[in-house]
Amino acid sequence: MVNPAIVIAALLTLAPFLAAAFWTYRLAGVTDALPVCVRLLAPAILCVPYLLVACSSGIFRWGWFVMYALLPIAVAVLMDQARRIDPGQHGNLRDFLVLAVLGLAVDLRWFEPAWPRHLTVFNKILLLDAGIYGLQMIRQLRGTGFDLRLRLRDAGIGLRELILYVPIATVLGLSIGFLHLHASWPRLPQFTGTFLLTFFFIAVPEELFFRGWLQNLLERRMGRSAALLFTSILFGLAHFNKRAVAFNWRYVLLAALAGIFYGRAWRQERRVGASALTHAGVDTIWSFWLR
Repeated sequence: MVNPAIVIAALLTLAPFLAAAFWTYRLAGVTDALPVCVRLLAPAILCVPYLLVACSSGIFRWGWFVMYALLPIAVAVLMDQARRIDPGQHGNLRDFLVLAVLGLAVDLRWFEPAWPRHLTVFNKILLLDAGIYGLQMIRQLRGTGFDLRLRLRDAGIGLRELILYVPIATVLGLSIGFLHLHASWPRLPQFTGTFLLTFFFIAVPEELFFRGWLQNLLERRMGRSAALLFTSILFGLAHFNKRAVAFNWRYVLLAALAGIFYGRAWRQERRVGASALTHAGVDTIWSFWLR
């Protein structure tokens, strides 16, 4: 039976993500028109999905509720300060502090105990929503390319980087024993569904974070090539605990290499959609034929 509270929570969680993905600049203008106190306190509404899921699952805790209310406010306040202190958007310490907290919280699963085991994806998207509100609506960080009104050019760039990366990664992955060939062939609906779910819930969030925000800001500090390399290394390290209980150096290596191609796809026209298409393509291929 479908739990209405969880359905409502899912809609509330996805709404900010999808709205910003298609109407970022329009929503930023609306946010600017709000009184300062309202603008900074508004993201506290992100605690509502936790309230709905936790109460319906019988695991509500006041500490988690307060955390999901206050963390988005803290992000908004820090980004408001960064906007005033660094109007040229050269990259302020507050920008990197927010990215570090959000990134580590997701990667190290700090807040996942707040959720039922099968619903921890709520945590990832809610933290993404907090980042979107802070960096896109309050900070109004330029050049992120967070626009999912995809163009044919995005598909061409994404496909090009996919074609360049897959043969290199396949040979390397098979040689180090990380990848294993599978002969099964998925049906088209299964393949399409996997690609779309991967695109929206894995590729876009990660590409917005690593390329639209992190690589974007680092370029202003260290230049394009250094930012691409450094972001790719961090992207690789973010996979150290995936599919293993110890440090998974094989995954780190392949992910860092992938980050080079994802970063190239993003920076060509500064479009998250392009790098997310490459990312989703890689993950989908791995899931059916190489995992």
